[in-house]
Amino acid sequence: MQTNQTSPLDGKKVAVLMTDGVEQVEYTDPRRFLEQHGARVTLLSPKAQGEEVQGYNHLSAGDRFRVELNVSDARPEDFDALVLPGGVANPDALRLAPDAIGFIREFGRQDKPLAAICHGPWTLIDADLVKGRRMTSWPSLKEDLRNAGAEWSDEEVVVDGKLVTSRKPDDLPAFDDALLQALTASANPTGGQQAARR
Repeated sequence: MQTNQTSPLDGKKVAVLMTDGVEQVEYTDPRRFLEQHGARVTLLSPKAQGEEVQGYNHLSAGDRFRVELNVSDARPEDFDALVLPGGVANPDALRLAPDAIGFIREFGRQDKPLAAICHGPWTLIDADLVKGRRMTSWPSLKEDLRNAGAEWSDEEVVVDGKLVTSRKPDDLPAFDDALLQALTASANPTGGQQAARR
């Protein structure tokens, strides 16, 4: 590896917010992808720093991941992007954690890239960030998001400004690419584009 080469995300800081029940690959894949492109990734959780989050592979328990920062100690202005993985139990628990919802709400108001996949967009309802936005998600969230004012679409990735959403683990390549584009093209004011890799 050449030491003089710079990566597209050098200096970028990305937060991943999650807790027990997270769909493991929806954390590990974007984290690996972001770090390979030079970003510094921090695992935030309502759990205390040093505690562990239980990942899942669908319904089977997977690996455990150490919390790097309690969300109550995190400041949205310290990060350039926020990633919200799915899994059913993970966002369901985050919706009951006021500090987590408060962090998401404040992050969303700062007009920085925010990416949510699978059941991850669920928390955006509680954070009042879906009204009038084009989005996708795991299909079971469709009516919840529509009832909250979102325009829901069944696509592998939907980009609305700096909001990136995807449906499921199979969409991770497109999700990762769209997040990379959002982070590297933040100076470009044109939003509402769709990144799709068929």
